[in-house]
Amino acid sequence: RRTDGLVDGPNASHITPSALDRWEARLEDLFAGRPYDMFDAALSDTVSRFPVDIQPFKDMIEGMRMDLKKSRYKDFDELYLYCYYVAGTVGLMSVPIMGIAPESLASTESVYNAALDLGIANQLTNILRDVGEDARRGRIYLPQGELAKYGLSDEDVFNGKVTDKWRSFMKNQIKRARMFFEEAEKGVTELSQASRWPVWASLLLYRQILDEIEANDYDNFTKRAYVSKVKKFASLPNAYGKSLLSPISTRQTNLTKA
Repeated sequence: RRTDGLVDGPNASHITPSALDRWEARLEDLFAGRPYDMFDAALSDTVSRFPVDIQPFKDMIEGMRMDLKKSRYKDFDELYLYCYYVAGTVGLMSVPIMGIAPESLASTESVYNAALDLGIANQLTNILRDVGEDARRGRIYLPQGELAKYGLSDEDVFNGKVTDKWRSFMKNQIKRARMFFEEAEKGVTELSQASRWPVWASLLLYRQILDEIEANDYDNFTKRAYVSKVKKFASLPNAYGKSLLSPISTRQTNLTKA
């Protein structure tokens, strides 16, 4: 959260590449047990007790460096890399803390891949929700080639008019984000039971933002899609119910045996 705030927070205009270099050096210090402040101390304590790797944290800082020098992405491969840096890394940071269910028969790699997919799905959802807000800052986090495929340009994004071309483009982008959420679901059930409910809640709630973009007739220029408190609370029992299910890998094995 603090790393992301460096380039999106109130002091973002003062952040330079050298400031991010200093932030990375500070990260290495806390992993070495030399925290700078109480927040660093909390993280330093965590990484001393859980098998947390430093690389996802360093990769997130690399994503912040991209934000300083890049405001366009030519294709989805470029955008995917950015999404990995700024959000997929969160999934990789979190799995060692949340833990994998002892009864899970899934490979560790598949669980980490699902966590990565959830981070990508969340970031793609953020991007689609914030098109208008980002455009006002001169940024377009949409694949340039795919915009062109639908007959759209940067100018159309900056003008902010919902057209049939825009609706068609957005339907395809939303379809892709939902695909990543579906892939992420496969790994949530493999987490330790104590961790499943908040992750399921996060997944179900965030995915609903895509529904709200559709409900706004794909106007993500002037309307911010959000999930109402009523819908949020209504999702929690569903998330809790899903958290009680045994890992998919275990169920599949039992079904095969039966």
